[in-house]
Amino acid sequence: MQIEGERRIVAVKNVTGNEDFFRGHFPGRPIMPGVLIVEALAQAGGVLLMRSPTFAGKLALFMTIEDAKFRRPVTPGDQLRLEVEALRVRARVGRLRGAAYVGDTLAAEATFSFAIADRDAVG
Repeated sequence: MQIEGERRIVAVKNVTGNEDFFRGHFPGRPIMPGVLIVEALAQAGGVLLMRSPTFAGKLALFMTIEDAKFRRPVTPGDQLRLEVEALRVRARVGRLRGAAYVGDTLAAEATFSFAIADRDAVG
């Protein structure tokens, strides 16, 4: 993982064939579900946001997904490079843009937003 201040993170997700979602997803042709690729990008974005001292003790709650595009299938054995950049961060909302690559090939991209909430206010 590589973090550049509070604005950018690059993380890696190794996609292995023993992950549960491959058992029933496209039998005979395992493909990582696009929603899980976006989730991986969002998790990297959440790590980026929560590193800020401003958000100590807070939670980043997924709010929106926009402009999601899936460019190539991700299969077991692939390594996803997750690049996420903070576009706008306010006291209660963060907006980020992420791209997932396999090698140098873009696999998926999306813009997403988080609500920043107090831990004790959730739940």
